[in-house]
Amino acid sequence: MSGTTKKDLLQAAVRLREQGDPEAARQQLLSLTAEYPEDAEVAYQTAWVHDVLGLEAEAVPFYERCLGTEGLAAEDRRGALLGLGSTYRILGRYPEAVDTLRLGLSEFPEDGALQTFLAMSLFNTNDHHDAMQILLRIIATTSSDAYVQRYRRAIEHYAQDLNETV
Repeated sequence: MSGTTKKDLLQAAVRLREQGDPEAARQQLLSLTAEYPEDAEVAYQTAWVHDVLGLEAEAVPFYERCLGTEGLAAEDRRGALLGLGSTYRILGRYPEAVDTLRLGLSEFPEDGALQTFLAMSLFNTNDHHDAMQILLRIIATTSSDAYVQRYRRAIEHYAQDLNETV
């Protein structure tokens, strides 16, 4: 395919995934990763398609590669940190999930999805207190439920110390 660039091939693979043909996208992305092993964007898209296919263990090295290489756009880095953290969690690698998601939150502190996946991972490491704190804060700040908003200050207060009593 003379004249076809890496960018064209990558976009075509992403389109395949988005249009519901993740296996064809995976094959194209694996070819691209063989040709461009240090390309962060190719590695990220390859990780993503493996996750879509339920091939979490196979996704991990691609997530790790894209995060360890320069050139990933900020929004893709956010997605890669969430994807890797979530994938570690699914694989039962809870401490790695917590570390990855905390790194994500150090870079993207307002990301509610990173916070939520961190709470799930903390639950898995038996850190129930911190998991509940995170979830209570998310509920208090993002819920549109009128009753939650009526008690928002109290929820935020108790999120600081769930053991507080009168």
